[in-house]
Amino acid sequence: MNKKQRKWRNRILIALGIFAVIMLVDETGLLAAAFGDTGSVFASFALYLIPYLIAGHDVLQKAWRNIRRGQAFDESFLMAVATVGAFAMVAFPDTDPHMAEGAAVMLFYQVGELFQSYAVGKSRKSIADMMDIAPDYANIERDGALVEVDPEEVAVGDVIVVKPGERVPIDGKVVEGSSQLDTAALTGESVPRHVEAGADVISGCINMTGILRVKTTKPFGESTVSRILELVENASEKKARTENFITRFARWYTPAVTVSAVLIAIVPPALGMGAWPDWILRGLTFLVVSCPCALVISVPLSFFGGIGGASRLGILVKGSNYLEQLAHVDTVVFDKTGTLTSGTFSVVAVHPEKGVDADYVLSCAAYAEAFSDHPIAVSIKQAYAGEIDRTRIKDVCEESGHGVTATVDERVVMVGNDKLMAEHGSPWHECELTGTILHVAVDGRYAGHIVIADVVKDDAAQTIADLHAEGVQKCVMLTGDRRDVAEAVAAKLGLDEVHAQLLPADKVSAVERLLDLEQGDGKLAFVGDGINDAPVLMRADVGIAMGAMGSDAAIEAADIVLMDDRPSNIARAMRVARKTMRIVWQNIVFALGVKILILALAAMGVANMWLAVFGDVGVAIIAIMNAMRAMRVER
Repeated sequence: MNKKQRKWRNRILIALGIFAVIMLVDETGLLAAAFGDTGSVFASFALYLIPYLIAGHDVLQKAWRNIRRGQAFDESFLMAVATVGAFAMVAFPDTDPHMAEGAAVMLFYQVGELFQSYAVGKSRKSIADMMDIAPDYANIERDGALVEVDPEEVAVGDVIVVKPGERVPIDGKVVEGSSQLDTAALTGESVPRHVEAGADVISGCINMTGILRVKTTKPFGESTVSRILELVENASEKKARTENFITRFARWYTPAVTVSAVLIAIVPPALGMGAWPDWILRGLTFLVVSCPCALVISVPLSFFGGIGGASRLGILVKGSNYLEQLAHVDTVVFDKTGTLTSGTFSVVAVHPEKGVDADYVLSCAAYAEAFSDHPIAVSIKQAYAGEIDRTRIKDVCEESGHGVTATVDERVVMVGNDKLMAEHGSPWHECELTGTILHVAVDGRYAGHIVIADVVKDDAAQTIADLHAEGVQKCVMLTGDRRDVAEAVAAKLGLDEVHAQLLPADKVSAVERLLDLEQGDGKLAFVGDGINDAPVLMRADVGIAMGAMGSDAAIEAADIVLMDDRPSNIARAMRVARKTMRIVWQNIVFALGVKILILALAAMGVANMWLAVFGDVGVAIIAIMNAMRAMRVER
């Protein structure tokens, strides 16, 4: 609770204390004994006015300011008219006094407003704490000493020093040192990430163990931390359809109930249907109940809480409109490489011929590919545990699209596909495994083959199962890879459809065909790496970029950004969205239902001011407490 809220709370507590004492004196008959029956009414008027003004003077001031600006119809206006009207009932001496109810309405309205302010502040603080990733300074080494400078003063290419316990202030590449990085604020992942010289690091992470020297690759304004903070700050501007409906509803609702209250107070007694004081009190009660604050605050607070809860999981939602759409997604389309698979080639099997050692096959391939930077060559060299002595290699010849030949220790080694083997007259045979098959021949004799594949991520299969469990009807994979590879991955993961050998433009066309099949409120989400898939991310109803730490293209193109590389967060994001929408509609139905009931009772003269207080403040507090549940998520 901040200083302003504490002063507000103390003012309300003082007013409540004075109110309780006055009510005790009034109810025990001491005022009547001291001033007589008639005098006690005016005495209670003066006494109840004290806590009323202490608690509600700011509400009266706000109502007056808004009236002068021509913006009268808001909660402050409704409260001011209703409570001033309750005190004005003293002008009808033949009726029961209603000053206590007038003061109570203002007091409990202020209690509800304070609770609302606290809830909003808690939500904002929750997001601020989760996203407390903005660095205060960067360390630059000058004349042998570390100098703290504003991160905005650091130029691209400067070397900064990040000590243990400090946040990485700017995106860059480690040039010296090794350490563990805590990425939880960005990804929601509790396991530290190891970095050493050559590794890319992004701003916002906490350096845990060793000193790092980092060469910056971006200015501070374009670093990950700046982009994320900008994204979170702007999220509230993109309102959901439900939020916009509530805003429009309140704009028409408040004048309508004000006019209704005036008609209730004036028309029936003018037609001789009862006493003026009775109908005026009904109109005032109607005004108190009609205050729309429960809806106006709880619905945006629910969305705000949902966005905050998602950010705790490393899921950044650009606006409540995208959270609302995600809740209605019934088709999820995945890119394959980098989304469902790791996006890097790995050796998954080595099949030597009879009498040949598997390590010998792998070493021959590694030596032949020693000078190549092709992803397949890199995967072979990573799988080979030994050191490669390049002096043993000569006459390397790469044959585009086929493979490579090289002389290793005076032996001719060929590594490549079946076309390379056929071209050089070497025997070979097929493999039952799906993937890229590299055949290896030494001096024309077939030694065996190596199976290389883009490995499916550990949680990919569980992701598809979770999405189906969440009610997603169709999970589709789009890829430019070969059909046999794509179908093998689809079968392993339990996907509903697969479209292979697609060009980037073909992916957009495929998504458009799937969009045409959507019915009702159903939405389509596309999940990609956010770099090559920008056109498809923008075309889908909901674009989700995965593993997008530091990717400008992802943050720009996607509606939702998953800051880590785990597809299982897609289902978690959907659960957060659907929970948020459930809470939103619970609050709408509850608030409207209770208000309509009490409004009807107030119009019939059954509901009194005390019930009206519950209809306004009580409903608002319950709705706000329910909205705050959206912030709670399971990590």
